[in-house]
Amino acid sequence: MDSIVVPAWSQALAWIDDTLGGAGLRPTGPVEQTRVRPWSVLAKVPVGDGTVWFKANGRCSTYEARLLDALARWAPGRVLEPIAIDAGRGWSLLPDGGQTLREVAPDDPGHWEELLARHAELQRDLAPYAADMVALGVPDMSAPLLPGHFAALLDDEQVAAALGDDLARLRAYQPEYERLCARVAASGVPVSVQHDDLHDGNVLVGDGYRFFDWGDASVAHPFAVLLVALRVAADRYGLKAGDPVLARLRDAYLEPWTGHGTRAELAAEIEPAIQVAKVSRALSWQRSLADADAQELAKWGDAVPGWLAELLVPNML
Repeated sequence: MDSIVVPAWSQALAWIDDTLGGAGLRPTGPVEQTRVRPWSVLAKVPVGDGTVWFKANGRCSTYEARLLDALARWAPGRVLEPIAIDAGRGWSLLPDGGQTLREVAPDDPGHWEELLARHAELQRDLAPYAADMVALGVPDMSAPLLPGHFAALLDDEQVAAALGDDLARLRAYQPEYERLCARVAASGVPVSVQHDDLHDGNVLVGDGYRFFDWGDASVAHPFAVLLVALRVAADRYGLKAGDPVLARLRDAYLEPWTGHGTRAELAAEIEPAIQVAKVSRALSWQRSLADADAQELAKWGDAVPGWLAELLVPNML
């Protein structure tokens, strides 16, 4: 089956065969595309009694393959390490990492504390490689660049039309957004990798915590990762803004950062970091949908104006 991301599926199959052969392996059944999106294709490859996975990123995120390769060197044992990548085409062959935290953890938010703490440690340790990540093509969403991105989104005709009455309110919000970006830019916490889709379904457990699915990643203030993470936890467990459980999750995430400020100082940085990250989240969706057809835009297209409109509503904390 052909797809938008892999127009020449036969080339992908040949690459899979060659790559597995180089590792002394071979497919033992047909390769099955299990997820086809405008931004990526995921395929299941049976090998012996097990499985490996092929991922093809669209042009919006070909950098993921290069980032995976680099993360395997910089943080071995803490990410899902690829068997092989094709850096130019954005292809990667990945081992089956086992079960996710979501699959094995009890149905309560307590297990998120360890998840967030381990991810914060990973971000902290990867901060020295931020410039290297940008050189690999990972989007630079550091705070000084965000006001320009915000203005460009509001000037986009399709985005402006989708925003409707919110457009004028967002234009009026631009000076406040610039102020928040300046505050985030002045932070003593260094920029690092920002997963942008962190939750318990994107971390493998068993032999430590290993994070995967970096197709939305950027280089930004690390606290921005809580934008999605806390929302997923709140939605899953019915937590309202101000719930003490959310405060516990926040504190667990902040603990590895205490070398960069007091707990109170660090906590004060979360709200602005989350707020300005809504623009980078909108941009991620815009990139992801660049090759989408009408049906796909009908399904996911509201995400771009939706995340911009989120600038006008309170956050979880």
